[in-house]
Amino acid sequence: MSDDNPDLSAPTSRTLAGRSVTSNVEISPEVVFGLLGTSDVNLRTLEQLLPADIHVRGNQVTLTGVPADVAASERVIAELVDLVGRGTPLTPDLVRHSVSMLSEGSAESPADVLSLDILSRRGKTIRPKTLNQKKYVDAIDNNTVVFGLGPAGTGKTYLAMAKAVQALQSKSVNRIILTRPAVEAGERLGFLPGTLSEKIDPYLRPLYDALHDMMDPESIPKLMAAGVIEVAPLAYMRGRAQPLSTRVLTPQGFRPIGELQVGDAVIGSDGTPTEVRGVYPQGFKDIVRVTTQDGASTLCSTDHLWSVYTRGDRRRGKGPRVLAAKEMIGNLRAAHHHRYELPLVTAPVAFDAQPVPLDPYTLGLMLGEQCGAGQTAPSSTTENPEPVDAVVDAAVPGIRTSPTECVPKQYQLNSAEVRLAVLQGLLDADGAPVGHAGRTCGVRYTTVSDQLRDDVTFLVQSLGGIAYTRTRAAEDGTPGSARGPEVRHDAHVLDIRLPHDVAPFRLRSKAERYRADGSEEPRRHIESIESVGSEEAVCISVAAEDSLYVTEDFLLTHNTLNDAFIILDEAQNTTGEQMKMFLTRLGFGSKVVVTGDTTQVDLPGGAQSGLTAATRILDGIDDIHFSHLTSADVVRHRLVADIVDAYGRAEENSRVGGRLRDADNLPGNRASRRAAAHGRRS
Repeated sequence: MSDDNPDLSAPTSRTLAGRSVTSNVEISPEVVFGLLGTSDVNLRTLEQLLPADIHVRGNQVTLTGVPADVAASERVIAELVDLVGRGTPLTPDLVRHSVSMLSEGSAESPADVLSLDILSRRGKTIRPKTLNQKKYVDAIDNNTVVFGLGPAGTGKTYLAMAKAVQALQSKSVNRIILTRPAVEAGERLGFLPGTLSEKIDPYLRPLYDALHDMMDPESIPKLMAAGVIEVAPLAYMRGRAQPLSTRVLTPQGFRPIGELQVGDAVIGSDGTPTEVRGVYPQGFKDIVRVTTQDGASTLCSTDHLWSVYTRGDRRRGKGPRVLAAKEMIGNLRAAHHHRYELPLVTAPVAFDAQPVPLDPYTLGLMLGEQCGAGQTAPSSTTENPEPVDAVVDAAVPGIRTSPTECVPKQYQLNSAEVRLAVLQGLLDADGAPVGHAGRTCGVRYTTVSDQLRDDVTFLVQSLGGIAYTRTRAAEDGTPGSARGPEVRHDAHVLDIRLPHDVAPFRLRSKAERYRADGSEEPRRHIESIESVGSEEAVCISVAAEDSLYVTEDFLLTHNTLNDAFIILDEAQNTTGEQMKMFLTRLGFGSKVVVTGDTTQVDLPGGAQSGLTAATRILDGIDDIHFSHLTSADVVRHRLVADIVDAYGRAEENSRVGGRLRDADNLPGNRASRRAAAHGRRS
C-alpha cells in the first residue's frame, strides 16, 4: 500500500495468528459507497473472488487470511478505490475484470486500463474492460491496419466502432465505412424477397445497433445520405468499377481497363506513371455515365468513387471529399451553380520524349492551314500580318499535310514541350484570344476536321486544360453574294481554358492580348450522372498517393478509400481474394480494423477463410498488428465466457482424440495391437 494514495491509507494493524494475518484498511468516506455498490453488490462479488476474507464496517475494510492472500486482496482494494476516485462507476463486472488482471500478474494497473474513456454519450461511457481490450484499443491508435481476433462477446467490433466514431468526431477521418460479408445468404441477396434495405439489414444489424449506441440516432440517416457513414455488405462495397471497355490513360496512350494487369502503369493526377497494384473482376454491374460541363464523360458503376470539391470546400481551403456516383445523383446543383468540381491533372502528362521528323510548331501551323475553318474562322484569327503561309513554306518547301492525318500519335504521345508546340502552331494558325466583358480571356479555335477537333482537345486536356466544343452548321452562300463565298463544311468551335503557366500563342499580337486580359484557371464540374444499363466491369487500385488515375477525356477518378475509418466485421467469412481486395483498397490517411473469429467460419464447401490466410501471410509486416482476445475478455453475460471455454475444451479433446485414432490406424500400431491381443488370449 502506498502512503501517497489519497483514498487509501496504510494498514492500521497486521497481527499474526498462526499462519493467518489481519489487515485493517481505512477508506475515504466519499468513495465507500462507490466501492461497495448499491445494496453491497460489489462487496458480495469481492467476497466470492478475493482469496482473503473481507469484512466492512463503516469506512474500514478488514482482510483476513494467509499473508500472500491478504497482500493480493489489499492490492485489489487499492485498485478499486483508485477507479472510484477517478469517477469510474464500479460494477460487479469491473470488479471481476480487475481481480482477473491482478491474478494474472499484469504489470499494468487495472485502474489505468479500466478508466480509459473512448466515447461518452448521454451519460454512457465506452471504455475497455480488460487488459487485452486496452491493448487492442492502443493498437488501433498506433497502427494503420489492426486485426481483432477472438470469440464472440469480446468487444472486437464494438470497440472498433467506438474508435471510428471518435476519429470522425475529432476530424481525423472524414468518413466511416462499415462492412461485413453476407455469407448467410451466399451473397445472393437478389434472390431474397423485399427491398435492398430489407435484404441486407439482418446481416448489418449488429453494426447499426453499435452505431446507434454511440451517436445521435437522428443524425445517422443524414450522415449516411451524405456519404459520411457507409454501411454495406462486402459484396456491394467492392462493386466500385468501370466497364471493361472504358479507356484508362497509360504511358503508351489510352487502353481499355479490362486489358490492364498488376504491374502495368497508368497515369496519375500529377501526370506521371503510377503502378497498378490490384485488378479485381466485378462481373456485371449497374453502370452510369458521368458527364462534366465541358462535355467530357466516362462510364463507371454506381458505387464508383470520385474525388470532388464543393464551393464551400474551395472557399475554406479544404481538400477534396470522396463520394460514390450514387451519392451525387439528384444532387448536382446548388442553386444556379454546379455542386461538385472534379480535380484536373496538376501537371502536363509526362509521356516519354521521342524524336519527330518535323518541328512540332511548324506541324501545328501546317495542320491549321490545311484543316482550319477558312472563311468560317473569326476575323480575329487573321488580324496579324505575320505570314503563317510564309512560315510553313520556309520550313519545308512544297510539303503539305493531309486533313485526314491531323496530329500524328508520335506528336500526341510525346513530351509536354512537343505537345505544346503543336498546339501553339494550331492556335497561331486558326485560333484567337477571346475576351468577355468583365471576365478573363479564353482561347477559341475553329476547324472543319472532326479528327483535328479531337486531337486539339487531347492536347489541351493533356496539358491540364479543358475544351468546350460546339458545332456551327455550314452556311449555303453563293459565291460573289453579300454572304461571301460558299462554305461547304460544318465548323467545330473549341473554347479552351489552359493553366496559367501554359502559353497558348507564339504570335506576338495574340500572346500580348491574351496576357493583357488575363486567363482563368480551368475548372471541371459534374453536369449529369445517367444510367446506361448493365455491363461487365473491373476495378483497379493504384500506387499513387492520392489513389487517382486518369480515365477517359482525362477525367480523374479513383477506387481507393482515403481518409476513412474502415471496419470489416465477421472477416472469417471472407475468401482469400475478398480479403486481398479489401486490404488493397486502403488509401492514405485511413485506418482499417478487421474483426473475426477463425473458429466460426461459415464459408461453403470448406473454403479457407481469408482471415486465416491473412494471419499467416501478413504476420510480421510493419504497421499491421494482430490483437488476440480470449474468453477472459468476454464482456457479455459471464456464462458466455464459460460457454466459449467449454467449446474450446471440447474441440481440443476432439483434435486429440482424432490424432490418437490416426496413430492407432498406422500399420505398425495395428500389428502391435494384434500381437498384444494374441498374447492376452494365450
